Formats: sequence, C-alpha cells, structure tokens
Amino acid sequence: MASVSCPLQRTLSRPATSSSQPNTTPVLCRERLWVLSVQRYGRDPGFSLYFPQNISSSDSLYDATLTDGDCRLRVTLDPSLNRLVERNVFRCGSQLRHVTFSPGESVEEEGGGGRTYRLVSVEVAGDEGGMEGLTPGVEVERLPWYGAQPDPERDPGSHPADPALVPDPVHLERAQAPSLLPLRARRSCYLPLWNNQDYSGPAWRETPNSDDSEDSDQDEEGVRATVTLAELQEDFLSRKGGATVRRGVARGLLVVRVLNKSRVMYYGKSDSNCECPYKAVLEVCDVSGCVCVCVLWNSVCVSWYGRLRPGQVLRTRGFRVKESYDKRDHQHIEISLNSRNPSAEISIVPEFSLSADVRLLRPSYSFCNGKDLLSCPHGNICDVIGLVVFSGRPERIRSKDGQGTELLEYRWLRLDDGTSDQPIMIKLFSTSQPETHNQILPLSVVVCTRLQMVGDSSCCYLTNTTYTQIYCTGSGHHSVMPYRKLHPVRQFVRWLRSVDDRQVLSRAVVGGYFIYPPPPVSLEAYMKNRKGELGLLRGAELKWEVERLQYRERRSFCIQATITMVTHCHRGKEDQCLVWTDRPAAFSPRIYPSSPRISPSSPRISPSSPRISPSSPRISPSSPRISPPPLVSLPLPLVSLPLPLVSLPPPLVSLPPPLVSLPPPHVSLPPPLVSLPPPLVSLPPLLVCLPPPLVSLPPLQARRSN
Repeated sequence: MASVSCPLQRTLSRPATSSSQPNTTPVLCRERLWVLSVQRYGRDPGFSLYFPQNISSSDSLYDATLTDGDCRLRVTLDPSLNRLVERNVFRCGSQLRHVTFSPGESVEEEGGGGRTYRLVSVEVAGDEGGMEGLTPGVEVERLPWYGAQPDPERDPGSHPADPALVPDPVHLERAQAPSLLPLRARRSCYLPLWNNQDYSGPAWRETPNSDDSEDSDQDEEGVRATVTLAELQEDFLSRKGGATVRRGVARGLLVVRVLNKSRVMYYGKSDSNCECPYKAVLEVCDVSGCVCVCVLWNSVCVSWYGRLRPGQVLRTRGFRVKESYDKRDHQHIEISLNSRNPSAEISIVPEFSLSADVRLLRPSYSFCNGKDLLSCPHGNICDVIGLVVFSGRPERIRSKDGQGTELLEYRWLRLDDGTSDQPIMIKLFSTSQPETHNQILPLSVVVCTRLQMVGDSSCCYLTNTTYTQIYCTGSGHHSVMPYRKLHPVRQFVRWLRSVDDRQVLSRAVVGGYFIYPPPPVSLEAYMKNRKGELGLLRGAELKWEVERLQYRERRSFCIQATITMVTHCHRGKEDQCLVWTDRPAAFSPRIYPSSPRISPSSPRISPSSPRISPSSPRISPSSPRISPPPLVSLPLPLVSLPLPLVSLPPPLVSLPPPLVSLPPPHVSLPPPLVSLPPPLVSLPPLLVCLPPPLVSLPPLQARRSN
C-alpha cells in the first residue's frame, strides 16, 4: 500500500458518507500527476450504463495509467475528454493538474479486480511539463498499484507503525492489481491509438505458448492430409453434403501452404457484444492444386496472426466450410477457423515433416524494378525491392472518401534500386506490421509485396492491396523469405554492394510534409478530384473544419480570400525571411482606367521585391497594391467619416472622370499574385481570387473633379 504522503492515497481514500454504500462523490486532486500510458478500445452496448448522461459520436474509449511518483492508478477517461487524446494533448508523459476523479461502479457490476475510477475533468500542462517533478531514477514500471498490499520482504518498512493506518475492509477490497483488459467494455484487447489495422498489446504474441510447443515436439515425419481442398469444394457445392463436409463442418486433416497474408481487419461495432472482433485472411493451397482463402476469426486471429507468414505449412482440423464472398479468382469456398463451433486446431509443420510425395505450391513473386514501373499500366500488381532514401512521417486520412469516421494511417516511401533516375514512390498504408514499419529508415533495404500501380507513366505510384506485406532489414525477414534466391533480388544485391552509404545519406530525408501527386493546376481539375467533399469554404467554415482535425490527420481545403501577408525564405535560412504585408501606407497607389500604375509620390520598388507582369499592378514593400474590401460590410456610420480621418493625399482627391463609370470588366481584375514564386502560395493559382477593390470605395474617395 502506498504511503500516507501519496497524493492519490490522500485523495481517493476519503471516508464514505454512509457505511453501507461506498463514496461516489467526485474528488479533486490538486497535486501534479503524470500519464504513463494511454490505451484505446471500442465501446460496446454497455456504454449507456457506464455513461448514462453522455452523448458521444465517437466509437472509442480510452483508459490511462496515472502516477504521482509513489503509486499507479488505472482510470477511464470520460468521453467528453476524448478530444484531448484525439488531438494528442493528453498523451504519455503529460503532466496533469486539478484532476477530478469519479468512482466507478461496484466490483460485481464491472466484473474486474477492484473499484475503478473515471477521469471527468483535467488540466494538461503545456510542453514545459513533461516528466519533470518525478523522483530521479524512479522505475515507474515497479511502482505499486493504488490499493495493493506491500510486500514485506521487498519493503520491510512498509508496515504502518500506527494501527490507525491499517487499511479497512473497503480498502482491502481494492488490494489486488487492476485488470489489464479494457475497463468500460467487454473487449479482450486494446486497439492502436491511431488506426484500426495494426495490433496492440501482449495478446498478439509471436512466440508459441507451452501447449503449442508440446504439439510441435510430437511432430513426426510423413505428415499427410486426409482431405483436400478439391474434395471439400466438391462436397460443399453438391448441396447434399458428403464424406468430408456435414452441415458445414469439415471432417479430416487438412495440410496447406500459406501463399499470401492480409492485414488485420477490425469489425467491432458499438452495438456488438463480440469480445474479440478481429479477422485475417490467408490465401492457401494444398496438394490438389486448389487455392482458396482461410479466415482466422476472433481469438484465433489474435493468437496466430503474428506467428504466420507466407511460405509456411499449416496442419489444421476442426473447421467450417463456407461459401466465398469473393469469386473473382474462381474461389468458391473459404475455410473458417474459429475458437468454437467447432474449435479449430492449428499447428505449423516443418518442411522435413511432410511426406515425400507431398508437393505444395510456393509463393510466387513478380518483382519490377524502377525502369519497369515506368511502363506498367494502371492497376498492375507487382513486388518491389529497393533502398530507402525517403521515409515520410505518418499521416491519416478519413475513410469513405473523407466522410467516414475511421482514420487510415499511411506514409510515403521513396526507394532507389539503381535502374532508373526516377525513384520508386510508395504510398504505404498499414500492413499490420507495426514493428517492421518502425524500422523503415534511410539505408534500409525494403521488400514490398503485392503492391498496385496507381496512375500513368507521367505521375504514378504504388499502394497497398489486401495482401500487401513489407519486409525490412533488421527484422530478420530477408534470410528466411523464399524471394531471396530470385534473380531480381540478386541483381539488386549486386548493385547495393557498389553504393556509397555517405552519398545516399547526403540526400536522405526523414519526415517532413510531402504531397504526391502534385496538386492540379486548375480550379476545375481540383474540384473534380474532391469526390463530393466541400467546395469553397468561408472563414467560419474553415475554422470549424480545422477544429475537427485530429492528430496526424491530413485534409485539403479550398478557400477564396485575400492574401494579407506572404513570407519567403531559403532552406537553412529561416531566420532571414522576406515578408510582404498588407499594412496601411501613407500614400496609396494611384489607379488609372487602362492599366493600374503607381503614382510618382509612392515609394519605389526595391530590387529584392517580386516583379509582376506589365498588365498587373506593382507591389511596394511597405504598402499593398490595392486595399482589400473591408468597406463592403462596414456599417453606415463608418462610410460617412469626416475627411480629416481619411487623410487622402491630394492626387487622389481629383480622380480622372473615367474612374467614376468603370465598365463591368474592371470588377474582376487579373490575379496579380499568380506570378509570385511558388513557395509563397501553396494553393493552385486559380484559387487566389482578388475581390473587386474599386466597387467598395467609400463615397468620400469617389469625388468627381470639376
């Protein structure tokens, strides 16, 4: 048990108001706390029981582990605080102040190991907070849990000398360590923070458990299947059943080889009670030459996904045969492996254990180098190998053409294989290999399988398919994968030995903002690619959309506005920037009907200023070309200001007569900012539209000279 000086102990161990019922009043901790971990999971139908007064559109809930330096506590964030996590404000290492806790339901209702708490309000310190304030050298993983009893052997001085400090029965109820499962939903494991395609937690183990190890020790040579995929398909399609299939349940032992492996698919819904809503698809074949898909469901997916890879041989029994939903490859059936009804038995068979007459197809590869990709058609499926020269930062986009709630995470890669001056561009989404993705850095050798070509020869890139997998140096994959002996791979290895690492590092880039393909050059093409998204946004709409953005989320917006400031700087000289601002000047430019020019009394343009085409107005470093039209929406009292407040110079008092009756074409002046350097304006040129400046002139400036 934590000491009396522990802030969490003092805050949460207050006596109850009634001896029969525990205290459910929210309590405030004014001392500093720190976040050790944040975990996400999908909510279930019991959400309304835990949060009866909360209306949340998010399907996610968050558990966090907090510490005060003396003990640890697991809490659930109230859904009203989800926005702090989604914007990465509340994160691992954050320092918290003025934390309000609300005790959870009773132990019987939660089915956990002790009372849990809900975080209902919190103040997150800025970047200056962090883990500062913790005792130096403290091992947070070894801190006791709040309410847990101390170990006398490890901490002899932990027993309280005062009998009054002995924990009461209510405190003993919380003595055991908390459950590592989600606190407010019946889910078997957590989700990754930023996508639903990766896995998270120790449940997704890559090493077999003790039972599997015992089975592997009993493997004998001459393993042979008692049923084939061809027989299963024939009996299933006959609709009458047979010796191999009875009511959808297959009989016999099936031996198959894994050809392809998909990413993890999460299908959990807020109205579903499934504790483990995961599945993964394997493409397998057997001695009959038939190829079909094998689906790992629920807990079978969690237990076996991280241990399987293409090329392995599996032996299984106790499975169901179902009709395949994907018949594009003439696959009429699928093998369903689940933990119940019936319970599937799976084991990995070494190659030497197979019978001598068993011949199984091996995974096939279709490697294309950088030169071959220049002539590949759209939609072509291929494999690539290359040296990483650019690894972009992870970004997220919304599914369903930007309208969905799920966020898909991706990153850009540029590979070099020495066959072309053009790099191999890959838009790599998650492949359920988080450890491998973390190792993708410059000078890493990467193999990506089952990629699809997008675009044409002028602007093309590769992206994921259902069975895309990635293998990287440092993960131990290259030495065991069957592609290592193929000619394209050997040819790349020979080129790699001649590469100068220092030369590659000199042009290697990590992170940063990268957009590819380049944005369209016309407004019509840009709006055509929006695919039903919002068009031109107003200022208030843009602000609302920006506030909805989550951490790492990327979206494109189209706005129509007046540029009031432009900055330009060279790489490495960010402290030396050129700035053009829309500040009011003592002398305004004088305008003629034919072509806008600068009056002689205006300051001249410096040589460092940008030059505009002859048909466009010129820019003064200290004043704008034309003032923006704020007077259009000004109230009437501002229009009739006295003359001394306007302080117009004499040349503008006597404007030429033609200015009064400007023809309609002058309402839309040609966009003068089109010729600015590209780094100054990131929007397409036609998106920058100047408002009609001459229409909004106040009556006092439109005096006609006699």
